[in-house]
Amino acid sequence: MPRFAVGLEYDGRAYSGWQHQPGLQTVQDALQRALSRVADAPVECVCAGRTDAGVHAIGQVVHFDSGAARSERGWRLGANSYLPDDVAVTWLREVPGHFHARFGALARSYRYVILNRESRPALAQGRATWERRPLDAARMHDAAQVLLGEHDFSAFRAVECQAKSPLRKMESLSVGRNGEWVSIDVTANAFLHHMVRNITGLLLSVGTGDSPPARVGSVLASEVVNIAAYGKRTIPFEFFPGTRLGYRVDGRAVRIVEYGLAKR
Repeated sequence: MPRFAVGLEYDGRAYSGWQHQPGLQTVQDALQRALSRVADAPVECVCAGRTDAGVHAIGQVVHFDSGAARSERGWRLGANSYLPDDVAVTWLREVPGHFHARFGALARSYRYVILNRESRPALAQGRATWERRPLDAARMHDAAQVLLGEHDFSAFRAVECQAKSPLRKMESLSVGRNGEWVSIDVTANAFLHHMVRNITGLLLSVGTGDSPPARVGSVLASEVVNIAAYGKRTIPFEFFPGTRLGYRVDGRAVRIVEYGLAKR
């Protein structure tokens, strides 16, 4: 049966996350209903990474199987005609049967965007973290380098994390500033539940001076589950994560980008 990959964009404020939950409105349900109407048969979807309630995404990657005779353009236009206004298919293409949106990802990246100024945001409200106190981006960047390489990231995982192993390989982690905006870019082979959220919260406390740079290494070395969430300020208000997913399809590397937003 043919398999299709989908790029999905959505405003998550009206949804209880990606994954189907009985009695709740989810992005997965909205997409599956739309695709099922196009196919005139039930369609089930698998996403690259389940997003939490309130999370926005640009380029969430999904795959589904269907034997319905539809062109790629027909699938895309048809799905968008049945989707609510806050969910849209941005691209769709047929892929080999071994393609898997979740397990086929070569690497994942997150970007957190912080508006660092004294006045609260208006246009960026709900789109970025607001930090009124000055952030030392260089200090944050230097402190973060201890996280590079393969480590046990138990200290940064949520208590509810269901991953079998806490080992993850951090490929890059950078913090930079462009005027009032500070960005945190993280790339790893995979992430634990709330891992990047807790890393970002700790780096923010380093940037404001609430925590010394050495605390990042000491938290990592502790290997105590979720210790990073204690004794520091976590991410305030909203945060803006993004995921860059790399796939290899028929020997060709394919880069797909996903961005999301979540509220605490």
